[in-house]
Amino acid sequence: MQLEPIVSFAILLAVILIVPLCFERLKLPGLLGLLLAGVALGQNGFNLLDHDSETMKLLSGIGLVYLLFVAGLEIDLEQFKATKHRSAGFGFFTFAVPLITGTIVGRVFGFDWNASVLIGSLFASHTLLAYPIVSRLGLVTNEAIIVTIGATIFTDIGALLVLAICVGINKGNFSALSLASLLLSLLIYSAIVLFGFNWLGKAFFRRSGDEEGNQFLFVLLVVFLSSLGAELIGVEKIIGAFLAGLAVNNIVGDGPVKEKILFVGNVLFIPIFFVDIGLLLDLPAFIRSLSSIWLTLAIVTGLIFSKFLAALFAKLTYRYSWREGITMWSLSMPQVAATLAATFVGYREGMLTEDVLNSVIVLMLVTATLGPLITARAAAGLTPAVTLLATEPVNPVIEEPLDPPGSTIVVPVYNPTTQRHLLEMASLLARHHDGRIVPITVTLGHVHMDAPELEGALQRNQDLLTQATQLSREFGALVEPILRIDDDIAQGISRASREQDANLIVMGWSQTSGLRARLFGNLIDRVLWSSHCPVAVTRLLCPPREMHRILVPIEASTRKALKAIQFAMILAEANQAEVTLLHVADPYSSPERMAWLETELEFMATQMKTEVKPQIQMISAEDVVGTIVEQARAFDLVILRTHPQRSNTIGDINMSDITTSVVKQLQCSIVLLGEPQHRTTSTPGYRLRANSVSG
Repeated sequence: MQLEPIVSFAILLAVILIVPLCFERLKLPGLLGLLLAGVALGQNGFNLLDHDSETMKLLSGIGLVYLLFVAGLEIDLEQFKATKHRSAGFGFFTFAVPLITGTIVGRVFGFDWNASVLIGSLFASHTLLAYPIVSRLGLVTNEAIIVTIGATIFTDIGALLVLAICVGINKGNFSALSLASLLLSLLIYSAIVLFGFNWLGKAFFRRSGDEEGNQFLFVLLVVFLSSLGAELIGVEKIIGAFLAGLAVNNIVGDGPVKEKILFVGNVLFIPIFFVDIGLLLDLPAFIRSLSSIWLTLAIVTGLIFSKFLAALFAKLTYRYSWREGITMWSLSMPQVAATLAATFVGYREGMLTEDVLNSVIVLMLVTATLGPLITARAAAGLTPAVTLLATEPVNPVIEEPLDPPGSTIVVPVYNPTTQRHLLEMASLLARHHDGRIVPITVTLGHVHMDAPELEGALQRNQDLLTQATQLSREFGALVEPILRIDDDIAQGISRASREQDANLIVMGWSQTSGLRARLFGNLIDRVLWSSHCPVAVTRLLCPPREMHRILVPIEASTRKALKAIQFAMILAEANQAEVTLLHVADPYSSPERMAWLETELEFMATQMKTEVKPQIQMISAEDVVGTIVEQARAFDLVILRTHPQRSNTIGDINMSDITTSVVKQLQCSIVLLGEPQHRTTSTPGYRLRANSVSG
C-alpha cells in the first residue's frame, strides 16, 4: 500500500535519532546500536522493516554509495603528498600481506580462489578510527603517522580494485582479454572522474560564489554520475563513489559545503545502510556461526596478525622505533567502512556466505575497539617530528605572526541581563590594543520593510544597543554600535564582522544541549563556520575585572593552542591576573615525551609579547576531564579551545569529547575560543554543544 514507504521511513528516522544516543550513554558504539536495531526490526524480530522492500533498497543503496564517497572525501591529500613514497611503501605492505593472509584463510575454509581473494581484499583496507587520538596528542606531524594516513589511499583503492575484478570474474565469461579490457576501462574512467570532475568542480565553484545549495547539489550529482559510470563499465558503484570523493576532495575543502555533505550522509543515509546490514543478519544463523567459531577466529586473528606483520616490515624498512611501529599497526587495524561495504557487495553477489558476513561484523567490532585502545597506549610515548622549537621556515607558528585579538571586537548583544560581563571583557581586550568595541544587533528581515513586526524588533534592538553603548563607555572603551537587518542572524554577525575587519567576536553562551542542537545546529556553530576571525564564546559568572587566576588547559603544541595562550596572556595583562598552562599527559607517556612537552609549553609562553610570565603545570593522569575540573577549582576563569567537529564517517563510533565534558562540570567562568572554520584542518576536534545565545 502507498502508506508503507512512509511508515518505513518514519521508523528509520526514529531509530537513527534515538538508538545511537542510547548506546552512547551506555559507552557503547552507536554503530552497534544501529546494527542491533536492524536485527530487532527485521524478520527475526518485530518484522517491521523488510530488506527487500523498494524503500530499503533505495535508501540503503544511497547510504552505501555515500559511505565510500565520504571515505574518499576525508582523505588528507596534502599529508599524503608530503610522504608519498613511504606512504606507497607502507601501503603496499599493509595491502599485500593482509591480502595474502586473507586468501589463505579463504582457501583453508573451502572457498574457491575468486572468493578467497575477495576475502583477502577485505583484510587489505583499513579505517583510521584512532586518528582523533593521535590528533589530540599533537602527533599529526610524526612521519610514521603521516605515512599511515597516506597509505589509506593505496589500501582503499587496491581493495576496491580487487573487488571489481572478483565481481567481474564471478559474473562469468571472464577471460584474460576481458580482464585487460576491464582494467583499461577502469583506468580511463578513473582519469575522467579524478581529473575531469576536479576541473569541472573548480570551474563551477568559482562561478557559483557563495551559492552553497547549488554547490552541494553539484557534488551530489558528481557522486551519482560517477557511481553510474562505474556500473556502465562493469564495476561496482562504490568504486565510482570513492573516486568521486577523491575528485572533489580539495574543491570543497573544509567549508560549509563539506559540512552539509557530511551532515546529510552521517545523519541520514549512512545510518540507514547500517540498519539494513542488521536486517540482513539472520540471528539464529549468526548464533550458530559463533558456535562454530573457527572461521570467525581465523578472520579476526588473521587480520590482526597480518596488519602487525605489515607494520613490522615498515618499521624495519624505514627504521622507525617500536612505538612508531606499534602505532602504525594499531592505526591500520580497524576494519569498518570499506570492509563492510565490500563484504555487503560480495554477499549480495553470492560470493561470500552468511558465515563470512557474520564474521566480518565481529571483526569490525573487535578491531574498532582494540585498535584505538592500543593507539592510546603506544602513541603516548611519541613526539612529533617537527616541533615548535624548530627554526625551519616550514614551521607555521614561526612563519606567520599571531593576530592581536583586541583591535576591533564585535559583541552580539541579545540578553540585557548578561551583556554587562560580555562588554566588560571586550573592553579589557580592546583597551589593551587601543581598539574599539562594535556592539551589534541583527534583526531578521521582512518582505515588507514597513511591517509592524519589523519596526517593533528594530526598536527593541535599538534599546539594547543604547544600553550596550552606555556600558562600553562606562568601561572606558571606544564604541561604535551597529543595528543590522539581515535574513540570517549568524550570517549577519559574520558579515558585519568582516565589514568591520574585526579581530575577534565575543559571544555569550548558555550551557544547554538537546535534540534541537542535534537536528538543526545552533547559532554559535554557524557563526564559527562562517566567521573570518576567532570567536570567543563565554560563560561569565562574575565581572571579568575580578578574574585574577586564569587556567589554560593545553592538549598539544599547535598554532591554535598559541591562540588560546595569547588570549589568556592579553586578558591577564589587562587585568593584572596570573596564567597557568596545564597539560594533562597520558600516564603511559615516556619521560622523554614529558620533557619535550614541558619544553614546548615553555617555548610557547615565550612567543607572547607580554609582561605576564605563565606558570607551567604538568600532570600525568588517566582521567583528563576529572583532572582539569579538579585543578580548575582554584581558578576564576578557564580558557578552552573549540572548533567544529568532523563528523564521524563510520556511524558514530564514539570518541570522548573532552571539552564538552569539562564544560559540563566546571563551576567557574569559561571562555571557549574557536578558530574560523576555513583556517582549520580536517582533523577531528572538540565541538561546542550549545543551542542558545545569552549575551
